[in-house]
Amino acid sequence: MSTHQPLAGIRVVELGTSVAAPYGTWILATLGAEVVKVERPEVGDDCRQWGPPSVKEGTRSFFLVLNANKKSVVVDFTDKGQVERLRRYIVEKADVVVQNLRPGLVEKFGLSAAALMKENPRLIYCHSGAFGNAGPYKDRPGYDPLMQACGGIMSVNGEEGRPPARVGTSIVDMGTGMWCAMGVLAALNDRHKTGRGCRIDTSLYETALGWMHYHAAGYYGTGKPPKRVGSQAPGIAPYQAYECADGYLVIAGANDRLFRKMSEALGHPEWADDPRFKSNPSRWEHLAALNPMMEAVLKTKPRTHWQDKLDAVGVPNAPTQSMDEVVAHPQTKALGILQETDDKAFTLIGMPMQFDGERPPQRRGSPALGEHTKEILGD
Repeated sequence: MSTHQPLAGIRVVELGTSVAAPYGTWILATLGAEVVKVERPEVGDDCRQWGPPSVKEGTRSFFLVLNANKKSVVVDFTDKGQVERLRRYIVEKADVVVQNLRPGLVEKFGLSAAALMKENPRLIYCHSGAFGNAGPYKDRPGYDPLMQACGGIMSVNGEEGRPPARVGTSIVDMGTGMWCAMGVLAALNDRHKTGRGCRIDTSLYETALGWMHYHAAGYYGTGKPPKRVGSQAPGIAPYQAYECADGYLVIAGANDRLFRKMSEALGHPEWADDPRFKSNPSRWEHLAALNPMMEAVLKTKPRTHWQDKLDAVGVPNAPTQSMDEVVAHPQTKALGILQETDDKAFTLIGMPMQFDGERPPQRRGSPALGEHTKEILGD
């Protein structure tokens, strides 16, 4: 077994659309599993139409990155024969099903966990829903921004006095996909011991709640809902983006030792002995006084000047970067996380982990709609 394809030999069927389930199965595919993506005829997964086009045949960016390394089959769910072929394939050959179709659809087509696991007790079936499997919202559909709103993320994102802002990546969708992948890996490990599969349930709403765990703890401790604090982290100071002469630099003086070193690097060692700034709680309390003092200094020089000063004394810092700066940065390149597919058609950001120093490869780009139907399901 290759160290960088540890799931080689595992067969996964994705009954998925959009982002959450496809991201989870992308993780499994990149780890070496054979992932068979089931799509509708003619249009396929909704996200084939999302995002700007890529460099090859107009493949949209969302679909490309979420479905690399997979195979695509088309199934007309109004055709009982096609559905039956898919069902037999799952029962006879699949190890895992990951699905996030609208509530009720898998039951309607005989592809529910109960129906499939009755015939194949070793099957691992992961259901990724919108609001979870209980409660008044359990049958409602959902997308990432709805969950960022309903789960509280928008209440702490952005700045006070401004309209609600969505985190600029599909953090709830992709987080749910990660839970899917982790659940499948845990279930596969358990199956090695018991010989039995299981049903896994996760949801977008639960993922959003999970991202809010320390905010919830703070609310229970104080009785006050957290507020939007921009680039800050609540209760830690200084710990945010500050304007320099040519852009913004995030500085993390997250404890008393780092704050003293930061004060010295900025040319004001006396700040560390100011009673208002002697401890993290007092700095947070007096942040409205501290921030203008820091900004007045930082605006006098470019970011690189202050980076050198802070790096020299070990104070964590980083510039805010746009995507073109990120992919060109020597740190990004040194990690080898920008990977070309085998046919050199696409450059993708790879999996953010390595095994024995090797990153799992992006073996191929996303499949054409129905490209593998005959191979997998026959004519």
